[in-house]
Amino acid sequence: MIDILLSMIAIIILSPIMLIIAFIVKTNNPGPIFYRGIRAGINGAHIKIIKFRTMVFDAENKGGYSTAFDDHRFTSVGRFLRRYKFDELPQLFNVINGDMSLVGPRPQVLFYTKEYIGDEKLILSVKPGITDIASLYFFDMDTILGSGNVDSKYKSEIEPIKNRLRLRYVRERSLLLDMRILIETGCNLIGINNVTGLDISP
Repeated sequence: MIDILLSMIAIIILSPIMLIIAFIVKTNNPGPIFYRGIRAGINGAHIKIIKFRTMVFDAENKGGYSTAFDDHRFTSVGRFLRRYKFDELPQLFNVINGDMSLVGPRPQVLFYTKEYIGDEKLILSVKPGITDIASLYFFDMDTILGSGNVDSKYKSEIEPIKNRLRLRYVRERSLLLDMRILIETGCNLIGINNVTGLDISP
């Protein structure tokens, strides 16, 4: 109920911004306004997440799952939208639809969830979310990945840490933790860190 109520309020408040972004995406580069990617939802069910498109059309078939800072697939406005998380706004509709929560492990591509072993499978026991502890730790993922063979770097260096943080959230989740994560996410967007004292270390 809290997820749905907050998402509806956010959509109402942010609707002018979302309409402007939709217009820019549509006129900036040929292709659809939204990107709909298949991800693993609760209990591994397949869901389609909605994002504003930040890459050229059919980008997943023109490169890997991870994106480098200088990825050639970004549109001219895509990198800006991604850096400031504007591309994630349509996922508020995923929350209203019941596929996602505001807070929870970020929905992962099936390529990685199929490789979950042992306790990692617990990650799929809760709804994925728009933000979580791992999102805060890797707030500027594209810069962290850098350039080069980013898929290999993500799989060997980033994904294991993300999974530890995802598992930590699953085991410690509470309304208070969710509120702290939401506050930290909002503050990070405007360049303020560690407002609530939340420990985001792996």
